Amino acid sequence: METSTADIVVIGGGPGGYAAAFRAADAGKSVVLIDREERLGGVCLNRGCIPSKALIHATKLIKEAATAATHGIHFDAPRVDLDELREWKDGVSEKLAKGVRAIAKARGVELMRGRASFETSNAVRIDRSSGPTWIEYEHAILATGSRPVIPSALDVDDPRVMTSARALEIPDIPDDLLVIGAGYIGMELGAVYAALGSRVVVVEALPSILPTADADLRRYVERSARKSFAGMRVGCKVLGLDTAGERIRADIETEDGSQVAEEVDRVLIAVGRRPNTEDLGIENTRVGLDDEGFAAVDGQQRTSDPAILAIGDCAGGTLLAHKATADATRAVEAICNEEASGEPSAIPAVVFTDPEMAWVGLTEREAQANGLEVGTSKFMWGGSGRALTADRPDGVTKLIVDPETERILGVGMAGVGAGELIAEACVALRAGMTVSELAAVVHPHPTLAETLMESAEAYLGRSIHAMPRGRGARRGGSE
Repeated sequence: METSTADIVVIGGGPGGYAAAFRAADAGKSVVLIDREERLGGVCLNRGCIPSKALIHATKLIKEAATAATHGIHFDAPRVDLDELREWKDGVSEKLAKGVRAIAKARGVELMRGRASFETSNAVRIDRSSGPTWIEYEHAILATGSRPVIPSALDVDDPRVMTSARALEIPDIPDDLLVIGAGYIGMELGAVYAALGSRVVVVEALPSILPTADADLRRYVERSARKSFAGMRVGCKVLGLDTAGERIRADIETEDGSQVAEEVDRVLIAVGRRPNTEDLGIENTRVGLDDEGFAAVDGQQRTSDPAILAIGDCAGGTLLAHKATADATRAVEAICNEEASGEPSAIPAVVFTDPEMAWVGLTEREAQANGLEVGTSKFMWGGSGRALTADRPDGVTKLIVDPETERILGVGMAGVGAGELIAEACVALRAGMTVSELAAVVHPHPTLAETLMESAEAYLGRSIHAMPRGRGARRGGSE
């Protein structure tokens, strides 16, 4: 029996797992990183964040070419070569994955490909193509991620019924695509297929798309989506799917309770994700799982088993790559008994639609749900010189403020590049800035970043490029 030892075993090579392995190696620990796949990076790098953003960028060029005529710039109709598009997209992921592997080697992290399962709290078995291997360790970090949820009524064994991973392969450009779920994934990939030429219909069971965002941000995305999609049906539910010859039939319950049947070429199911915590031998440890299968953790990612920590999607909370990376830092600090780098800061959220939408910290929707009195201010991008020169005035920057201390509690944005701009808001929240302090920061002109300063000045009643309003908070609901 082949057995080895290590200070730390990390199970899962995604953005949480490899970050944890690298942090631990930098701290002088001997580290083994185990992943089932040959290519590191997990879902994010291989079947999620990176390939989807590559496709979003590529298809955005189609829209920009079409609108350039209004600026006096004319292009011939674009021609999409799917083979070349796939090759470029896959090349981006491959380049990044090779970089992760090279960094692992440079840091002295031992990589093992195989399926890991706990034998005890301090020993793991790895089933490899060459046979099983056992590793004894002081600590293990569980970073096994998550996978798409497929409700039983929608679980049709047909390649035309796709999860996000299959949709990102772009097997073809269907004439008709039904997207089930109007969250991040559904809205982003729906927009990709619509730009490529598909007739896209989105069905969402909840009363609105992107329900976790404030309505006054969401409306910009919704307005654009209604132009791009053939249909966007909220408050509707897909009751079941079935094959119908060369088409897929969807039975849909409409908002008024009636039922209709529609046939489409392909279906994308994007209704949520579940943790990958099965078949890991967790029953051989003291790790506790909640009712949904997520590992229960404390503020430093410790589970109920002293030897095992959990990070990223499998530990619940916000299922985002940058949250997993932040979890990794806290977990390694806990193992090394280092002073924690601070309470977990607010995790930003970005929806890479067109326009983009991003927020961090408290939303107005959350404040209202919890009975919190907050102030708000908004700067509409129609007053931004940079937004107008880019012909993208369809945006807004919004602040959520404590009316007593004027401390910024949250920031939301909708508009082109909002995913980049939100980083400044993350810094402001981390630093505990007030609106006066943000307003005093000199921003370069003309830039979209100025909208943060202008929104702070608007709260103070002195925004230069907005209609004058009195100092103080608007206490009403979202527009």
